[in-house]
Amino acid sequence: MRLRVLGALFALACAKAATVYVPLLYRDAIDALTRQGVDDIIVLPLALLVGYGAIRVLSVAFSELREALFAKVAQRAMRRAALLTFRHIHALSLRYHLERRTGGLSRIIERGIKGIEFLLAFMLFNILPTLLEILLVCGVLWGLFDIWFALVTFVTIVTYIVFTLLVTEWRIKYRRQMNDRDTEANSRAIDSLLNYETVKYFGNEAHEARRYDEAMQAYERAAVQNTVSLSALNVGQGFIISGGLVLVMVMAGNGVVDRSMTIGDFVLVNTYLIQLYLPLNFLGFVYRNIRQSLIDMDDMFKLLDVEQEVVDDPDAPDIEVAGGEVRFENVNFGYDPRRPILKDVSFAVPPGKTVAIVGPSGAGKSTISRILYRFYDVGEGRVLVDGQNIREVTQDSLRATIGIVPQDTVLFNDTVYYNIAYGRPGASPSEVEEAAKMARIHDFIVALPDGYQSMVGERGLKLSGGEKQRVAIARAILKQPRILLFDEATSALDSHTEQEIQESLDEVSAERTTLVIAHRLSTVVHADEIIVLQDGRIAERGTHDELQALAGEYAALWEKQRRATSGAAKTGDS
Repeated sequence: MRLRVLGALFALACAKAATVYVPLLYRDAIDALTRQGVDDIIVLPLALLVGYGAIRVLSVAFSELREALFAKVAQRAMRRAALLTFRHIHALSLRYHLERRTGGLSRIIERGIKGIEFLLAFMLFNILPTLLEILLVCGVLWGLFDIWFALVTFVTIVTYIVFTLLVTEWRIKYRRQMNDRDTEANSRAIDSLLNYETVKYFGNEAHEARRYDEAMQAYERAAVQNTVSLSALNVGQGFIISGGLVLVMVMAGNGVVDRSMTIGDFVLVNTYLIQLYLPLNFLGFVYRNIRQSLIDMDDMFKLLDVEQEVVDDPDAPDIEVAGGEVRFENVNFGYDPRRPILKDVSFAVPPGKTVAIVGPSGAGKSTISRILYRFYDVGEGRVLVDGQNIREVTQDSLRATIGIVPQDTVLFNDTVYYNIAYGRPGASPSEVEEAAKMARIHDFIVALPDGYQSMVGERGLKLSGGEKQRVAIARAILKQPRILLFDEATSALDSHTEQEIQESLDEVSAERTTLVIAHRLSTVVHADEIIVLQDGRIAERGTHDELQALAGEYAALWEKQRRATSGAAKTGDS
C-alpha cells in the first residue's frame, strides 16, 4: 500500500509538470506560426505541434495511472473503516441497541464511508495538486516575464479561494440541515416499513405518509436555500476570475504593443489563468463536500467513541464447561440504578437438570436470560457456570456454550437453510437437516416449492409463529450447546402448536442443563425445580406438586391460568 501511495504521488507530480508545460509548447507553436520569413512564408512547426499533443497525452496518462494506483488504497481504507465500525457496533451493549434508530444509524455509516472516499480522492488529488500548480504557474510567469504577472495571477487565485471558502462556510449550515432532514426522513420511512403490519392494523397509512412528508418538506426548504446560495457563489466566482483575466490580458496586450512580448506570450498568460480556473471552479463544491465529509466521518467515528458497557478483561480466559451448572448468587441488577429489577436472587441449575422461572409480567424473568448471556453485567452478586464467574471469561466462549430459543424469533431475510445453519455456520447440509428433523420441521421444509432454499422474508414474515419457533429450535440444536435457555418460547403460540413445540423442546433439553423462562405454567410442570419471581425477588421455589401444596403465589397463578384456559375452551365449543 505504501508503494502504491508513493507511485500515485510520483504520477501526480509528473501529470502536473506536463500540465504546466503544455501552454509553453502552445505559445511556441503560435509564435512560430506568426513569425514570418523573408518571403512571407510560414513554416508549419510540426515538431512543436506533435510535442504539444504528446505532452497532453502524457498528462492524461499520468493522471489515470495515479487513479489506478491509488484505487486499491482508497477502497482498502474504506473497507477497513466500515469493518471497524461494523464490529464495534456489534460489540456495543444491548442497552445501546434498544435505544438506537436503525435507519439513522445505517445512514451515518453509509455517509461516513463515502466521506472517507471523497476526502481521499479530492484532498489528495484535487486540492493539493491545484495548489502545487498555482505555485508552478506563478513561478513560470515570474521567470518568463516579471513579478507583476505572477502577483496578479496569485492575488486573483487567492481572492477567488478566500471568497469561495467564506461563502461555502456560510452555506454549510444549509447542507447540514439537508443531512439532518434526510436522516430523519429515512429513519421514519424505515421504521414505518418495518412496522408495516401495525400500520395496516390501525389504518394509519395517511398518518405515516404525513409524518414522512413533514420530514421531506423540511428537506425541500433546506435544499432550495442550498441551491439559491450556490448561484450567488457562482456569480461571485465568475466576477473575480473575469476581473483577474482582464487585468492580465491588458498587461499582456501592452507587452505585445511595445514588442516586449509576443502573441504567443499573450495566449500563454491567458491560457494559464483559464487552466487554473477550471479546477478551482469546483473549489466550492470540493470544500463544502470536504467539510461535509469531515462531519460525516466525525458522526461515524462518534459511534466508535461509544464505550462498550460489557468488556472482557484483557487476559480473560475462555470458559471451560463440563457439566454446565448455572448458579446465580445474591444477584442484584437494574437497567437504571434508580429502579432495581432483580433483588438478591440466588438459585442453581444442576448439570443435566431443568429449572423453570415463572412469575407475572415485569417480575424480571427475561432479565435473567440477558444476564446469563452477559448482555449486561450484574451490579452485585455473581453468576457462575461450572464455578467460573462469567465476568472473568470471554463473552464469545460463554455464549458459545449457551443455546437459546427466544420468545420472538426474528429470522434473517434469507433461506430456511441459512437461518438454521446460522446456529453453526460451518455445519454440513446433513447436520442442518438432522437438526431440522429433531425440531420436527424437516417435513414442512421439504414440502415447500424450493425446499431448504425457500426465502423466509423480512424478519421471517413468510413463516407462521410455530414454524419460526421450530427454526429457532433447529438453530439451537445445531449449535450443540451444553446449556439451553428457553425464554417464553411458546407463549405466543396456540395450544395445539404449543404442545407440538413443547414435545420438541423436551426432546432437545434431555441430558442438557436447561433454564426455562415461562409465562404458561403448563409448559413447566415437569421441571426439576420451579422458581417463582415476584417483584424481582424469589417468592417460592419447589416442584409443581410442592408449590401447589403451598397454596401460595404459584398455586394462584396456576388456578388463574386454568380458568382462563377453561373459559377459552368453552367459548370455542359454543
